[in-house]
Amino acid sequence: MRWRTEITWRDEVEQVFGSPIAGVRTLPGGDLAAIARVELEDGTQLVSKRGPLVGTEARMLEAMRLAGAQVARVEHLGGRLLCLAWEDADEPDADGWASLGAALKTIHASTNSTYGWIEDYAFGEVQIDNGPRETWPDFWSEARLLPQVPHMPGPLRPRVETLCKALPDRLPAHPAASLLHGDLWGGNVLFTARGAVMIDPACYYGHAEVDLAMLALFGTPEPAFADAYGPAEPDAETRRPIYQLWPAMVHHRLYGERYAEMVDRLLGEAGV
Repeated sequence: MRWRTEITWRDEVEQVFGSPIAGVRTLPGGDLAAIARVELEDGTQLVSKRGPLVGTEARMLEAMRLAGAQVARVEHLGGRLLCLAWEDADEPDADGWASLGAALKTIHASTNSTYGWIEDYAFGEVQIDNGPRETWPDFWSEARLLPQVPHMPGPLRPRVETLCKALPDRLPAHPAASLLHGDLWGGNVLFTARGAVMIDPACYYGHAEVDLAMLALFGTPEPAFADAYGPAEPDAETRRPIYQLWPAMVHHRLYGERYAEMVDRLLGEAGV
């Protein structure tokens, strides 16, 4: 009788790329998958991601690539293992921000007939409902904000619910359903010699302002970004806190009470 030997992710990498692993260094992040930088003895450098949703991530990266953006290059996808090409990144400069603005404009020009995505997704324990909705306010309320209400501190819950009831008057009913990165903050952009490279997507189709609001939540893009992307839609500033509210609520669930103040502030900015 022959015993079956389990193939580890290391074995899989070595078999696929034909070179032994010389070193592995764990990378920060890991809400969705275990992430590491892998160097092979032949000099190849990879990012390995291991988890149940890596196939979904690979399909999202491909959608963005086909739409014209520079994204992390998929080198291997097998079951629960995704291998991406390693990218050497620098601090962003004006050219890098301009590259990102142009890339984001390009993917936002790729549109769909409905809001949402063909697959649901998750940030760790936070499930992301990507099912289609009839209107954009319905999507933002039912698929984004309301599912987080039970996990919010008590005083914040009725304020989120009040905002959701007002969304038909606060958000456009049928904006273009643009392809979104879905989790666009500075840590998910690599500024490389070939331009801005987007990583770690959580794609779906929705109002393009969602990506712009997220990008401004934890930092301020340089003016070159806006110059390349183009002018904001009328009244975008009034919608920004509504769109920033969802990532703030997700951060509260993932990282704790220190984000409750951010949720409270954004609700105030949204007028509730």
